[in-house]
Amino acid sequence: MSDEATRIWTVPNIISVVRLAGVPLFLWLVLGPEADAAALVVLMVAGFTDYLDGWLARRLDQFSKLGEILDPVADRLYILAVVIGLYLRDIIPWWVALALPLRDLLLWGLVPILRTRGFSALPVHFLGKAATFNLLYAFPLLLLGEGTGIVATLARNFGWAFAWWGIGLYWWAGVLYAWQVRTLLRETPRRTSPATDHG
Repeated sequence: MSDEATRIWTVPNIISVVRLAGVPLFLWLVLGPEADAAALVVLMVAGFTDYLDGWLARRLDQFSKLGEILDPVADRLYILAVVIGLYLRDIIPWWVALALPLRDLLLWGLVPILRTRGFSALPVHFLGKAATFNLLYAFPLLLLGEGTGIVATLARNFGWAFAWWGIGLYWWAGVLYAWQVRTLLRETPRRTSPATDHG
């Protein structure tokens, strides 16, 4: 493995760590003082840095194994945090709050199977990124839709439109990930030295 791939403190990775720090901040803003405007700013910054770290990784040629893990983990934690926050605020129904974490739980259950073939995770799929894009637009709009007036009404309607597309794409991407695992199981031989997993 090259030094480039094993470096930890790259610029994209630092941005991803800062983005992760916004997860508890968002939850506190939504559930504590209910400072929705500040919470929206946190989500907007998170969405921008999600694009920025990938762009910088390509621009600066600073790809790393850690970065490949941090980016999807940050995306999923933000979605989980927003789902929890909005559900506890009675902004989204229980089935939305359940549908998204359930999909991730099912995919995490495939990780031990992947490790039998020498893989720790599947590469990020474009469809999964598209789903995340929709959801990270949907939830701020739904939060904004809690107000009154024409802006709140429009935000609520557009928010639910993004949410429906996001949930559908999220599960569709999950099905594709599961199919990739099935393909790997069929085409990749089982690792013969599992002891190396503990190195």
